[in-house]
Amino acid sequence: MNVVLHGMEEAAGVRYITTGSNAGTARPGSPVLIRYADDALALCHSREQAEQVQARLAAWLQPRGLVFNQDKTRIVHLDDGVDFLGFSVRRYRGKLLIKPSKAAVKRIKARLTAEMKALRGHNAQMVLIRLNPVIRGWSAYYRHCVSSKVFDALDDHMWKLTYKWANWTHPHKGKRWIVRKYFGRFVPSRRDRWVFGDRGSGAYLLKFAWTKITRHTLVKGWASPDDPALASYWTARRRRGTPPLDPPRLRLLQRQRGRCPLCGQLLLHADREPQHPDEWEQWITAVRAATRLQAITVGARPGTQGGPAVFSLIHSHCRRRLPDGARGGPALPQT
Repeated sequence: MNVVLHGMEEAAGVRYITTGSNAGTARPGSPVLIRYADDALALCHSREQAEQVQARLAAWLQPRGLVFNQDKTRIVHLDDGVDFLGFSVRRYRGKLLIKPSKAAVKRIKARLTAEMKALRGHNAQMVLIRLNPVIRGWSAYYRHCVSSKVFDALDDHMWKLTYKWANWTHPHKGKRWIVRKYFGRFVPSRRDRWVFGDRGSGAYLLKFAWTKITRHTLVKGWASPDDPALASYWTARRRRGTPPLDPPRLRLLQRQRGRCPLCGQLLLHADREPQHPDEWEQWITAVRAATRLQAITVGARPGTQGGPAVFSLIHSHCRRRLPDGARGGPALPQT
């Protein structure tokens, strides 16, 4: 479907600047088309232009055996806003902002509530195992838009859920006892004493607001991920991006330039960035399962003990091939 719809921008009348530093961006007065698979959003300067774009695209789709879904196709003013792929695109007092849609926020709140209800009877460690991937995935997907206030609201929602879970788990304990047991400054680098965690292991529940907001870099209008001639463009684009990993892994990944010190191959392979919160959740979980932090002995003869150790990020399968002289054990806490 993605290849079949190539050329949709030109059919809609989108005109790009072809030379200079702004090459690949839409010309002033031109409509802009955003497309993902078979979903498309056209941003126009007037209702008349929007109707022209719709007519052009309908004529362009007809020879390909495709038509618009009339139930989902509509023309709206940006002051009223429109939802697209879980995002809300709306103009506020003359400024266009893209935020997580209300429906998406409602869905994640409902999921978190259902997960916490299902975790009644389990310990705090299981709460962290079940919910941390969900928080990582959702915040990674929405970290490119205006999400700070939404992240804060979700953290407030999570605090209420965890406190309610703790009260249900210990119905005969007082509030102070519950707070001392499950809440505290589990992350010394953050001045937050209301982090939910497990006292025994030191593991803690992540917060949405800890995800750094990074502005999305627009893709050049002529750039298609299916064009083999543009492989270097997409490779450079992925290299400039920052994976939503925890700070210790991210620092090591940057220091090692993304490569395993044992085999020299890339640690993370991704042909494209995940396109859905669930995909981000699966990607982050897979990365954490495929790699682990390991103290490797360096500066000593092979097979000897006591050499200086450095923290490195390596492939799990490379770790299994470590020589006997290498030092084992995790280098940084797993969260």
